[in-house]
Amino acid sequence: QVQLVDSGGDLVQAGGSLRLSCAASGGTFSAYAVGWFRRAPGKEREFVAAVSRSGGTSYYADSVKGRFTISRDNANNTVYLQMNSLKPEDTAVYYCAAGVPAIATIRRSTGYFYWGQGTQVTVSS
Repeated sequence: QVQLVDSGGDLVQAGGSLRLSCAASGGTFSAYAVGWFRRAPGKEREFVAAVSRSGGTSYYADSVKGRFTISRDNANNTVYLQMNSLKPEDTAVYYCAAGVPAIATIRRSTGYFYWGQGTQVTVSS
């Protein structure tokens, strides 16, 4: 059983940066791919980024490609999401998730077993 704790959300102005962290405990963290998803008010949850078990491969939603970077530190059981050039439309609750999704479905939430509690990111214009 893996427990995930999201942190790092804050209020930031458009154009600013934030780094989210996802700290894992209670399991073999390196056995799981990790993804970040977000849910904006009144919208469905959407995929943001994911990283493979080793950290060697990453995946991004088109809306964040070139602005966000996902990385992981398996020695410290942590995944990061560096968010630059933030836009008001990035405002959402961000959740990290761990699981064993197939590559073809890594952008879908169904392959992830464990979820963090979420961290609020608010970008003001």
